[in-house]
Amino acid sequence: MPTESESESEIVHSTETKELSEVIHAQGHANVSAEHASTLEITSDDWLTPAGDCILGVEADRVPTDFDTEFIRACQSPDAKITATITVESETTGTYTERIIGSGSPGLTFDNERSHVARTSTYTDDRTVLIGGDLAAADIDRNMIDALTTGADLTLRLSVTVQAD
Repeated sequence: MPTESESESEIVHSTETKELSEVIHAQGHANVSAEHASTLEITSDDWLTPAGDCILGVEADRVPTDFDTEFIRACQSPDAKITATITVESETTGTYTERIIGSGSPGLTFDNERSHVARTSTYTDDRTVLIGGDLAAADIDRNMIDALTTGADLTLRLSVTVQAD
């Protein structure tokens, strides 16, 4: 119930939310295996060895240090819910989409200049873009992985919802 000093518009405004997003474009690679059980990674590197079993995409056009300050601050809230939407488009097999829901953390620095890592754990380092994720590389649809092994286009959209100013 608003007090005399509060207006209805201020109350409505305080309950509004806005979504902040960052979009990264990358490519699949012949060595994508996506077998890692607790992480998933998109890297700006242009190569991938078979040991990189958490990596879904290479040649990312953006890295965490490129992200907007407002987006970073929103993700650093312990209450932040971060969604990573991965879309893979293949000319031969079609379009696949996976959505990973995770959390933010004050430990997310977005200081890395090479890669984005989504984790099912609460561990953070300068590559981590979300923690407590509900999926890792091994959980991704195998049809999507097959498309990535042929070099399909990958789009990663990271989104966080915050209270509007």
